[in-house]
Amino acid sequence: MKLTITGRHLEITEAARQQIDKKLQRLERLLNDSAVSAQCVLAEQRGVHVCELTVHARGDHMLHGVGRDAQLVRAVTLAADKVAQQAQKMKDRWKTRRRTSANGGARVPAVEPALPSSDGVPKVIRSRTGAVKPMTLDDAVLALSEGAKSFLVFRHASSDAVAILYKRPDGHFGLIEPEI
Repeated sequence: MKLTITGRHLEITEAARQQIDKKLQRLERLLNDSAVSAQCVLAEQRGVHVCELTVHARGDHMLHGVGRDAQLVRAVTLAADKVAQQAQKMKDRWKTRRRTSANGGARVPAVEPALPSSDGVPKVIRSRTGAVKPMTLDDAVLALSEGAKSFLVFRHASSDAVAILYKRPDGHFGLIEPEI
């Protein structure tokens, strides 16, 4: 990681450079070498030391912290702690995103579009077959509301006619009965 230290109205001693470098090594370990560069601006304003620390991490993430204290070392520590909190939050976000994508998480698998056969006519792909049971309309509504299916094909118990019951987007049920 490249470190740039700038002093405004302040002479930067070698001890201050070593202290800043030590704090940034902790951040570098926390980010697992994801830190690209760091800029530290030290200034003195009205007797108070101000440390502005900006760390550039991979993926254009900028972590920024400002520490103010009468002692220069304490100001650097405060700024580094603020940046460390941001780095920990970002690292947790990276882990969560990686964990979600690794085991599928909330992602929906991509459905490949049906490709037409060589003669240009779309193929019919059969799914599993099921028995068309005779039942009343109330039994069909109960069976459809309890299951995860979006439609149910059944035979009316009284007329033995085939009907299709489906769930509508508004929460109600739709019924399709062919004309005889």
